[in-house]
Amino acid sequence: MDGIGEPHLQLQEKEDDPRFVRSQTILKDFRIIFRSVQDHSRWVEKESGLSAAQLWMIWELFNEPGLTVSALAKVLSIHQSTCSNLLDKIQKKGLVSRDRSIDDQRVVRLYLTEKGTILLAKAPRPAQGALSDVLLRLPDNVLCELESGLNQFIDALKIVDEKAGMLPITEEKEDLK
Repeated sequence: MDGIGEPHLQLQEKEDDPRFVRSQTILKDFRIIFRSVQDHSRWVEKESGLSAAQLWMIWELFNEPGLTVSALAKVLSIHQSTCSNLLDKIQKKGLVSRDRSIDDQRVVRLYLTEKGTILLAKAPRPAQGALSDVLLRLPDNVLCELESGLNQFIDALKIVDEKAGMLPITEEKEDLK
């Protein structure tokens, strides 16, 4: 025993254990995914001046002009307040406008400005983000297996931040306030 209650395997025993080897391979795969997303996000920001999440926002507004904040948040799979905070930043850059509905003043519609459209035309692709792009291209059976496996993985974590699922990966929590 190693003092924590788990049996201590010697290096050679670990290297011969298919379960250990598989878990190490998966750990490396997670690192590749996280670092790839970070690298893509840094590249997007360098090329466009926007975070990957902000670029995805203007991409969605280009595809569907007039979305509401809640509809945009739903498309991006982020919390509505997070969406509003990100929108404030791109609105300050003159990339989007918020227009109140004539019929119902409570409803605010979002539109790309000409400046936003020009930026999007020159922006790196995929504008909707590297992870979203890959997930949309995977076959249904692979998506189902991935969802099932990740759900089991998340359930097995001792510390889970349920709210983390509604935040863009590349945004810092402080940047969303």
